[in-house]
Formats: sequence, structure tokens, C-alpha cells
Amino acid sequence: MQTILFLHAGAELYGADRILINLVTELNPQKFHSIVVLPTEGPLVDELRKQHIEVHIVEYPILRRKYFNLRGMLRYLQQYRHSCRQIFDLIKDQDVTIIHANTLAVLEGIYLKKLFRAKLVWHVHEIITSPRIAFLVTSFMVGRFANQIVAVSKEVKNHLVSSRLVNPRKIKVIYNGVDTEKFKPMPVSAGLKSEFQVSDDDIVVGMIGRINAWKGQSTLLQAMIPLLKKNSKLKLIFIGGVFAGEEKRKKELVMAIEQSRVASQIVLKDFRNDLPSVYQLFDVFVLPSTNPDPLPTVVLEAMASGKPVVGFRHGGVIEMVQADVNGFLVNPIEIDDLTRCIQKLVVNENLRSKMGTASRKRAVQQYSPQRFISAFEDIYSQQ
Repeated sequence: MQTILFLHAGAELYGADRILINLVTELNPQKFHSIVVLPTEGPLVDELRKQHIEVHIVEYPILRRKYFNLRGMLRYLQQYRHSCRQIFDLIKDQDVTIIHANTLAVLEGIYLKKLFRAKLVWHVHEIITSPRIAFLVTSFMVGRFANQIVAVSKEVKNHLVSSRLVNPRKIKVIYNGVDTEKFKPMPVSAGLKSEFQVSDDDIVVGMIGRINAWKGQSTLLQAMIPLLKKNSKLKLIFIGGVFAGEEKRKKELVMAIEQSRVASQIVLKDFRNDLPSVYQLFDVFVLPSTNPDPLPTVVLEAMASGKPVVGFRHGGVIEMVQADVNGFLVNPIEIDDLTRCIQKLVVNENLRSKMGTASRKRAVQQYSPQRFISAFEDIYSQQ
């Protein structure tokens, strides 16, 4: 049996967090023993422990913008070495043969690889465009130290290769899987409709994603305001929280909603755990990320839930959404065109139904969790 140490950047329940849950809970327990070490407490810890996964909390540093200065780097290096030794001392009696780093923001796998004399599998979920120094540094690290690189999409692979610091032969593309039995078309409860103030004859455009500088909440708001003003039965729902320390981004979005003159048609909720039900409130799902999104899990979940998808034509979305089949792809960052494509779906129930059915079919065929797990088991077995 191989023991795998998983390192992750947080303990929430956003896309990459849920992918981690899927992976560690579905691996063959006869072949693989999973140990997860996280830098903080949070709902991810609770979910993993419910599934009887071994979880430890060690406050190791995550590569964030705050470290991109001389003082920050010195602090990072000091914390880095100390926390790596903590992790090693905590589980050194277990024969760790593989370290799975679940993000570019976690560099601890490099040092722990040496301490455990293990192989490093680096699972890359990001497309880093700015600052460029972060892209070059992380590309060098993953190219130099990973035994195997797994990219969540072809776009992620191509971006890494463009650095000229990563050998493309070290990269394998494995698309994330989505649980199509959990995320599927289902009736919406009266209680959920009441909470979100949605009636049966409303048409709902929805978005799920962390509120940050590039997920595009403000862009979607701008695109939707003209449509909301014309149609009192049209609703817009945002679901998502913020990183600690970035609460001002949510305040800015709240203020923009209040000033829109259509605030009564807009609902903003924090992130929540009942997403399979929440997707069913939506008639149209939109993810207008202004930077390339590697392979957004929320798009997979919306597709599995039978929803048409609208997104900008960059990042992993172009591999998920077949233009004019299960949704629309819009040139970044053309707000008027985004408005136009959303309106096509708002006014045409048959088109929504047709594209939603195509989304569900594509999710089942192309993004099955079985294919995802099998691909990783093959990689671990080869290390």
C-alpha cells in the first residue's frame, strides 16, 4: 500500500477544495492511504473527517502576494522551514511515498519530498498571469522539482509550457470529475425559493464564485443591469465569500448593487454547502472570469445540474462549453456581448432547455469522477 501526503492551500469548500475531497475519498483504500495536512481549520477539515480521512493542521505558509517583498520573503522562508519540519515530525513514522501538492501556492512539497525521500506529484489548478514574477517562479519550481505534473486543463498545460521552464513531457492533463449523481436536475424546495425570493415565473441568472479581483461579479452586474431594468421577472443571484482580509471587495459589490436601481431583483449570499439544490434555482449559469479560469468546478457542477453556461472565451471554460451547443462563449471582456448572449437565453425557454440537456450529457460523458480517480490511481502507481 502506498501512503500519500496531500498538501492544500486552505480549508474551505470552493472548487479545488471539493476536488480534493473527491480524490482522497474515492481512491482505492486497498492500494492507497491518504493523509491530508492543511494550514488552517475550516469546513474542509470537517468534511474530510466525516469521511474518515486522516487530517492534521499545521500552519504552513501559502504563497500569496503579501510575501512578494524582501521582508515578506524572509518571513516566508523562516516559516516554511519550520512548518515543513513540523509536518515531517508529525507523520515521520508513516511511510510516505508520494506527496501530492494540490496547488502552485503550496511549495512545501519540495522540502518534504527530500525529508520523506518521496516522489512529488504537483496538481496545478492555476493560470497565473500577474504578477509575472510569480508565474516564472512557480513554473521554475514545478518544472524543477515535480516528478509528475498534473494540469487540470490543456489551457493550464499550455500556460506552464509557455514559461519555457517546464518540460511538456512531464505534464499530464486530467480533467476534474463532477459527481453527476449529486449534481443533477431536481425539484427546488419551496423553502429555498422563499429564502432567495424567487417565484415560479421568475427567470434566474446565477453565479457562484469567490468574490475577488477577477472572478467577474462586477462585470456580470454591469451586463445584467440593462436586462433587469427591462424585465421585472428577471433575477440575478450571486453566491460567494471572500478571502480573510479582502472583505472590502464584498462591500464594494454590495454598494454597486445598491446603486444599480435594480437591487430588489438581486440576491447576494455567502458561500454555502447546499449547492446541488442552489443550482436548481438558476435558469442560466454565468461565470465571467476576467482572467483565464483554469477549469472552474462551478461550471462542471452547473453543467451536471442541467444548466446552460455563459462565459468568456479564455481559460478552461473553452474546453468545457461547446459554443452554441451547451452555452455561449463571449470575447473577453466584452460586456455588451455578454449582455446579448444572456438575453438570448432569457427570452428563449426552448433554447435554455436544449442547452441545459446538452450540458448534462457532456458532464456525464466527459467529466465523470470514475475517469478522474482512475487517472490519478494510474499516476500514483507509476511513481
